[in-house]
Amino acid sequence: MTDEEDFFLLDEEMRQARIVTIEGGDVMMIAPRHLIVGFSVRTSPHAINQLINKLFDRALVDTISVIKIPRKRDYMHIDTLFTMVKRNVWVLYGPLSELELGTRYMRYYVHDILDPDDKAVGETLEIFQYDRHQADYRMRYDEQNPQPRYLEDLFTQICRRDFGCQEPMKFVYSGGDKFPYNEREQWTDSCNLLALKEGVVIGYDRNHKTADSFEKDLGFNIVHARDLLAAFDAEVSSPSQISDTLILLPSSELSRARGGSHCMSMPLWREEIK
Repeated sequence: MTDEEDFFLLDEEMRQARIVTIEGGDVMMIAPRHLIVGFSVRTSPHAINQLINKLFDRALVDTISVIKIPRKRDYMHIDTLFTMVKRNVWVLYGPLSELELGTRYMRYYVHDILDPDDKAVGETLEIFQYDRHQADYRMRYDEQNPQPRYLEDLFTQICRRDFGCQEPMKFVYSGGDKFPYNEREQWTDSCNLLALKEGVVIGYDRNHKTADSFEKDLGFNIVHARDLLAAFDAEVSSPSQISDTLILLPSSELSRARGGSHCMSMPLWREEIK
């Protein structure tokens, strides 16, 4: 994507307002015809606008969900806050969940009230959806297709509508959703997981409380990558046999650079889940 043709003529303030930037960690090809895009400190609204129009013009996807997240350094992009584990399982940062946003964080902040341009950092999260089949690309909502208000609503909608599954939804929260582990482990990418296949994800070995939640709440196997590779070499296991597993990578250096498995891989095309 490119900037507008008259971009170089604009003054510095207008350039900043209309800059076109997009971050790989803000892009999730979450279903064969459904894309999630994050509106964050690293992805601009003008980039999202271009992305929506180009993808819809080429009929590459049918639905695009845009998630506006608080403009905070530790949130950077959406996969620092959530990623998909299975079609009905997500890992999520608790303070942006329905429970927290519906109680603790639903209050006014002085800097939000004072800044009419909404440039200040706030604790807001909003979801916008666009449909390629609508003339103006705006999604149409009704009783059978309500607008998702919270992340859990969106993830449930994806499970039901995009994958046609009826399994109950399950959520794993960073650090067991208990302070200070929730914030500490979110900072070291507890929510930034890469699914190698449905139910098999890669994460960091330093996020102990999050791993405990995978084991206790979901019944997942927790295994270090070195042990899993040794089992493959010894032919006591094979990749096709692995299911419902969190694979832990050494993280002393990678997490210091604020990179996680998903944003460093950014799969744009995945085999369709049957």
